[in-house]
Amino acid sequence: MSPLSWLTQILEVIAALAVAPLLMGWVAQCRAWLQNRSAPSLLQPYRTIRKLFHKDAVLAEQASALFRFAPYIVFGAMVCMTAIIPSMGTRLPLSDAADAIALVGLLATARMFMALAAMDVGTAFGSLGARREMMVGFLAEPALLMVIFVAALISSSTALPAIADNLATQTLGLYPSLAFTAVAFLLVLLAENARIPVDNPATHLELTMIHEAMLLEYSARHLALMEWAAALKLFNYACIGFALFVPWGVVTTGTAENPLVLLAALPILVLKLAIAGAGLALVETVSAKLRVFRAPEFLAAAFMLAVLGLLVHLLLGA
Repeated sequence: MSPLSWLTQILEVIAALAVAPLLMGWVAQCRAWLQNRSAPSLLQPYRTIRKLFHKDAVLAEQASALFRFAPYIVFGAMVCMTAIIPSMGTRLPLSDAADAIALVGLLATARMFMALAAMDVGTAFGSLGARREMMVGFLAEPALLMVIFVAALISSSTALPAIADNLATQTLGLYPSLAFTAVAFLLVLLAENARIPVDNPATHLELTMIHEAMLLEYSARHLALMEWAAALKLFNYACIGFALFVPWGVVTTGTAENPLVLLAALPILVLKLAIAGAGLALVETVSAKLRVFRAPEFLAAAFMLAVLGLLVHLLLGA
């Protein structure tokens, strides 16, 4: 691997850690503007994380070592995801060790430890949120895999950098199969990141919350890592969508070995994130919160759209 490949790898991870909270702040701002409310500061997520890191942690008496270690494992899994997702370039040394299937495995690992930690303390709301989170994950992961498989069939690879490189260097064309899977991916993104209509990240209503219910017992640095991991998860999902559906603007394998080209990919990534964040806020604003027991129908629709995209590609070759 060339030095530029390692530079791309390091820069992508640093950019993800730095920009992920900014994306959360941008989505919150756009939601406030669309709802005609006073918008919070764009830097509010950074301030929250910084404040939490300076507080003293309070742990429940029944908390085991799993409860204390889970935030580090969840945060580490999200950071590992950033290392194999081509957000700025497709020449990633670590991508050879993990493909899209391993990517879904990292998501499942983070979800499993979050659910176990939520049940570890023994509170009713933690166990409730853990069960709901596992229900959502059980339905969302097959849909996400099916979405990736459609792009993998087009690119003859399950590695996201290879998929993005293949799609970015192809002549511009219409793929009906990718159109179906793009809608399916949007539904999965909303469900996996605890967004409306499946969940509401701004609520603490015990009867409806999913993700927030698993974090009620965390404080200080543990809560900061969980919040940062949630921001990284949204960032990673956005970058997966860019790699599958709008891969243009990344540094491909055919690009000259020039660090300036890599630096030019950073503002393009920020522009994509700004558009995606505004679109996500718009979808949340015009949508209504679903009942918890309607979530399986929502994710079943995502899976069926992904399967429809797969069938369109297999039968029509488009």
